Amino acid sequence: MEEDIQIQLEITTEMMEKAIQHLEDELLRIRAGKATPNILDGITVDYYGSITPLNQVSNITTPDAKTIAIQPWEKAMVGSIEKAILAANIGLTPINNGEIIHISIPPLTEERRLNLVKQIKSFGENTRISIRNARREANEAFKQMKKNGLSEDLEKDAEAEIQKLTDDFTLKIDNLIEAKEKDIMTL
Repeated sequence: MEEDIQIQLEITTEMMEKAIQHLEDELLRIRAGKATPNILDGITVDYYGSITPLNQVSNITTPDAKTIAIQPWEKAMVGSIEKAILAANIGLTPINNGEIIHISIPPLTEERRLNLVKQIKSFGENTRISIRNARREANEAFKQMKKNGLSEDLEKDAEAEIQKLTDDFTLKIDNLIEAKEKDIMTL
């Protein structure tokens, strides 16, 4: 039975780590007033009939803090990449010079900064919900193990361990959100 508890703890930890990783990925996509290639993550391009991530058909660089440069590996892809960026509706307008696509990152207004903070807090809350769902599933598994012969002391210890995991991961979420909020609100 103790082996089953350990397996459940590992499964729950993995679920919570995936939730944190997803939050980190979401936070990378939010621009904080400076150019970063991560803003373009998730944009796909039609590459000879197959949908391909933008970073697999071009070189994406940041020549300065306010510009992203996208250099397609094939000149024929310039138009497709431009259309994909516009279709992604990320609030940025590409400038096509025939060989390279430039995207200028405008400074964030106070209103936009506040909206971004609301958005990241929403991401944080969704991640907290995922963490709590993982805790609930683990506790239900422990209750089921108790019905199958697990002692009450072991069940209580396992639930305490899950609660400690939940608290640790919630603290990680708070730290990530706080750091991103500080980044966004810094002029």
